[in-house]
Amino acid sequence: MEIKQQITRRDWMHGVGAAFAGTALANLPKNISAAEGSPAIPRNPLPRWRGANLLEKFSAGPRGDRPNQPFVERDFEWLVRWKMDFVRLPMDYRFWCQMPDRRAFKESALKEIDQAVEWGRQYNIHVSINFHRAPGYCINSPELEPFNLWTDAEAQDLCELHWRMFAKRYKGIPSSRLSFNLWNEPPAPGSRGMTRENHEKVARRMVKAIREEDPDRMIIADGLSVANEPIPELDDLKLPLSLHTYQPFQLTHYRASWAKGSDKWPEPTWPLKQGNTLWDRNYLYKRYLPWLEPMRKGIGVHCGETGVYNRTPHKVVLAFQRDLFSMLKDYGIGWAMWNLRGSFGWIDSGRKDVKYENFEGHQLDREMLELLLTM
Repeated sequence: MEIKQQITRRDWMHGVGAAFAGTALANLPKNISAAEGSPAIPRNPLPRWRGANLLEKFSAGPRGDRPNQPFVERDFEWLVRWKMDFVRLPMDYRFWCQMPDRRAFKESALKEIDQAVEWGRQYNIHVSINFHRAPGYCINSPELEPFNLWTDAEAQDLCELHWRMFAKRYKGIPSSRLSFNLWNEPPAPGSRGMTRENHEKVARRMVKAIREEDPDRMIIADGLSVANEPIPELDDLKLPLSLHTYQPFQLTHYRASWAKGSDKWPEPTWPLKQGNTLWDRNYLYKRYLPWLEPMRKGIGVHCGETGVYNRTPHKVVLAFQRDLFSMLKDYGIGWAMWNLRGSFGWIDSGRKDVKYENFEGHQLDREMLELLLTM
């Protein structure tokens, strides 16, 4: 069902979130006291969206020639059946370019993105478009880029060109239905040529360009340090922020082939002791306290990625997720699993220690789904 009301960015930030009341700290773990913040959890201006990342255009591969895949309507059908209302589309810009020409767009690929946006309308699911690989930067294999988004004018010019194209293409679609997520997981300041200063400069440039084409578009920024830190220098823009919850990494990425050394890590448990730190329910609540500060300033917060790779024991995954999602729920923060189908998800995840349920020709992790439905 289409949402008919046109919601401006100002309305969204100041009105839609009004239904989300604060949570008394008395209901939270004992180590989270009023002395560490206000007597109540601040209201999150964003809805508590829940859903998944859809990965059809996630990576064009090392040579940029991986076959382009359209999004799948069935994923939207499943999510709405489970009363979920959010999809994030992490995408590689090379899919919609006439490579090697990064200024020429491929209409066939863009129409497949249009289709996903349209399914969002049909199924009343919010769609968030994310540059997982932006011109000049990707958290995965950044060396594949011939320039650097944070330091090179050519990369910044191209990134602006691409965002302007999407802003023009989707102008007028309400922000209740569609948001732009600037780029995935900017690195820690001082890494890969990025500083807080040049990140802020590039982000402000992209926001200005998008709003020149579509003043009311909601624009989301991933936190710094791989979506682990808020960005106070952008507070005045009131951009909603996205955090990603892949810590402790030794639990979420145990034996992941792309995580260097993960094949030598001990099998994780939950709670998990790392050095002098005990990762447990209480520690999760403390660790994510900094994300309440943007909400106190009227800035929305959402968890754009979360999940655990399929080599971590299933019982450990569920115990960890029960505490993690309880924290997000208590803080009023919505979430999106890294994938719906695949090694981090609850469909066709390939876990060897799960008794799957046959679900419309797919393997459903019913226990994980039931947990998610409570969160």
